[in-house]
Amino acid sequence: MEQVNPTRSMLLRLKSQRSLAEQGMNLLKKKRDALLREFMPIIDETLRLSLRLERVTADAQYELAMAKAKDSGPVVRSASFASSGEALVDITGTHVMGVPIPVITKGQSPLRNPLKRGYSITGVSTRVDSAADRFEEIIDVIIESADIETRLKRLGEELRKTNRRVNALENIVIPEVSAQIRFIEMSLEERAREDIFRLKKVKKTLEKKEAKRLARLM
Repeated sequence: MEQVNPTRSMLLRLKSQRSLAEQGMNLLKKKRDALLREFMPIIDETLRLSLRLERVTADAQYELAMAKAKDSGPVVRSASFASSGEALVDITGTHVMGVPIPVITKGQSPLRNPLKRGYSITGVSTRVDSAADRFEEIIDVIIESADIETRLKRLGEELRKTNRRVNALENIVIPEVSAQIRFIEMSLEERAREDIFRLKKVKKTLEKKEAKRLARLM
């Protein structure tokens, strides 16, 4: 424990510090609880998207395998080479419990229109289009996953930071200040007892002197 000057002014200062620390700790606990309420559903959503990504990836692989099996291999490869485009995303921002979080949403993609995929729709079967749809769905899920995982990461970091602050206040700062307060209170009480003892001693001395003076007068 850090040694402090055991004075009444220091005692008042430390009690004020402890009160502020307790208020801050209570506010941080409320923030931590609110972050947890936001955090838990996001974990569920992350798991849901992970399972969905596995499913759509399996579906896309199946559709591609069917296209390769039933259509000419060069036709499928030619369609894949001819396809071009961009997976557009829009990035904005929001705040959750004061935490800045980027929001990633899917933009308009020209690949969603079969007429703009780059290959002739009359030169491929519906199986190729179906495979293309499934792979585009993978991109959609990846973008959605990027948004939710970014939110999860930011809230998780803020939750850990808030929890560290709560623990520091609850287990280090407040106990240390409380120990300093107890030390000062004990010191002041001991000093008060010593003062009372000295006053009693002075009183007895004065009473003895007064008794001797009265005895001489008699």
